[in-house]
Amino acid sequence: MVTVLTVAMFFCCESNFKEVQQIGISQNEPIGIAEDINLKYTDSGKIQAHLISKKMYDYSNLEFPYSEFTEGLTLYLFNEVNEKSTIVSDYAIVYDKTNLIDLQGNVVVTTHEGKILNAEQLYFDQENEWLFTNKPIKFTDNEQIINGNGFDSNMDFTKSRVLEITGIVYLDE
Repeated sequence: MVTVLTVAMFFCCESNFKEVQQIGISQNEPIGIAEDINLKYTDSGKIQAHLISKKMYDYSNLEFPYSEFTEGLTLYLFNEVNEKSTIVSDYAIVYDKTNLIDLQGNVVVTTHEGKILNAEQLYFDQENEWLFTNKPIKFTDNEQIINGNGFDSNMDFTKSRVLEITGIVYLDE
């Protein structure tokens, strides 16, 4: 009798424990808010990325979890020889399940070689280290400035392509 009662109580408590965890958490509210973020990601003792942001909202409690950077972010990415590229935007959302970052508002990507991409919106596929957009962009390298409606590239811009080119300005040396 005691064993049956104990088992029944255990299962009742397990069910209630999940309900208690959800008390005070609205389904549309963040589970956490972080301020003044300065996060460094390392692998085998080498820095791979450095993220700086004023505020992040953590929605990992949702069915499709994400993190929202409402006051923008600065992300420094380092390659295997420690050369730094920079991504800056006014707003960003990081989708956990897809490893996709949606950067919005005054997005600027600067490579270690000095190539610069300006965009209204840019997606960064973290897993494949790929950048893309169908929004207007301006791409600047040492030889030219290319304006277009769309961009597709790897992170170091060695395989970059401006879509629907609307203008090219050649730079004097």
